Amino acid sequence: MRLAIIALSLFALAVGSTAARADRRIAFVVGNGAYKNVTPLPNPPEDAKAMAGVLRNVGFEVVEGSNLTRDAMTSKLLEFGKKSQGADIAVFYYAGHGIAVDGTNYLLPVDADIKSEMDVKLGSAINVDLTLDQTLSGAKVKLVFLDACRDNPFAAKIKANAGTRGVSVQQGLAEMKSGEGTLIAFATGPGQTALDGPEGTHSPFTRALIDNVAKPGLEIQQAMTEVRAEVNEQTNKGQLPWGHTNLIGTVYLNPAAPTTAAGDAAPPAASAPAPASVKPETADVELEFWRSVKGSNKQEELNAYLAAYPNGQFKSLALARLAELQSGPSTTTRNLTAGVDPATFTEDSNQLTEDQIGLDKGQRRDVQRRLTGLGFDTKVTGKFDDDTRTVMKRWQAARGYPASGYLNKLQHKALLGEIVATADASAADDDSDSGGRGSRRHHRGGGGGRHTYHGGGGPPGGLIGGMMGGFFGHR
Repeated sequence: MRLAIIALSLFALAVGSTAARADRRIAFVVGNGAYKNVTPLPNPPEDAKAMAGVLRNVGFEVVEGSNLTRDAMTSKLLEFGKKSQGADIAVFYYAGHGIAVDGTNYLLPVDADIKSEMDVKLGSAINVDLTLDQTLSGAKVKLVFLDACRDNPFAAKIKANAGTRGVSVQQGLAEMKSGEGTLIAFATGPGQTALDGPEGTHSPFTRALIDNVAKPGLEIQQAMTEVRAEVNEQTNKGQLPWGHTNLIGTVYLNPAAPTTAAGDAAPPAASAPAPASVKPETADVELEFWRSVKGSNKQEELNAYLAAYPNGQFKSLALARLAELQSGPSTTTRNLTAGVDPATFTEDSNQLTEDQIGLDKGQRRDVQRRLTGLGFDTKVTGKFDDDTRTVMKRWQAARGYPASGYLNKLQHKALLGEIVATADASAADDDSDSGGRGSRRHHRGGGGGRHTYHGGGGPPGGLIGGMMGGFFGHR
């Protein structure tokens, strides 16, 4: 039945979906983490995978790769450069190691083995300025996202081999200016390094991009203000994304149909694709389609819904579910249970063992925040409802504990001992006792640099300034 509904819906909206994507969209998305000559980075490949999914869902053709050598990366760049010629919107996204030498930024393939300045400029590294000029020059709108503001792992070697010649090697990446029709965004400010979160999640910057850049009706510069605010909040003001823009006109990755004063739908901005309309007779089909896939653990089924209904009424829910599946916990515990009492892996848990802990409402909310901060999203209500029980089971299964959906004292202690990304900045508060006035919280961060931090309910940060005076530097 489910497959029949999917096939019917895809057929019914094939013409409308094609017409709705009249512009050409191309993206380069690469995440390098499996470095051979320096400490590997666990998160960039997953960052890139999730970002590629978000872009495909809003109509981009994606040239994608992970853990690329220099030859493989060059090949992907050549492919992207050819396809971006004449594109209406081109996106360049990179997660991994990047370095700045003498004020110029370079991206590092996984086989980079840098011992000197010459290795950087003539061999192992990829010049960012040259790359962007060669691959994006033919596109009308150019969006560049660099999640590469990590410590320079080769800095000591470069300086040691510089001899008497002065060479500037800095932390993070150097400042860059954007050309006409271009937006450039960094995970943090020039010369700074981005914070790191739990292995197996996303960096704070990529997490915020996933949450915001494809929001319906949100213009890209407004989206980047939201990104800046979210990263600032999730890192307890320890990291502030930076960028520079020279866009001329408004740009939407996922436009929503605006309304006129009379309440009628108005045409979308010329720079963005028009949303597909859904005829009344198809509404029931869409609803049935969504019901059939909303609880699915298969990304292809959720993507099928998004392909059939690119601007459907359940799009935001589908994207959230996809993000959850794409950024969920790894299939192994990755040392998250190191130091945990061995009895935690065998001792059963049930309603009685949970009652013995004596959790009050505030402690229950803390459990929910921590679970969400670790990537197991649930609402922060202070009540362990069926949704929370299901999330607990996922967390228990991921850690190798008996998965009952209830806690015991050992599991509770283990949860409190895990490093999370600002636990209270991750969940959607929905406290029925407050009259439904719960405030929206952002999803978790993680995986941007070398530092870690413990969740503890730090104060949320507000939106920071305007776009030109806030997120982006002055031209």
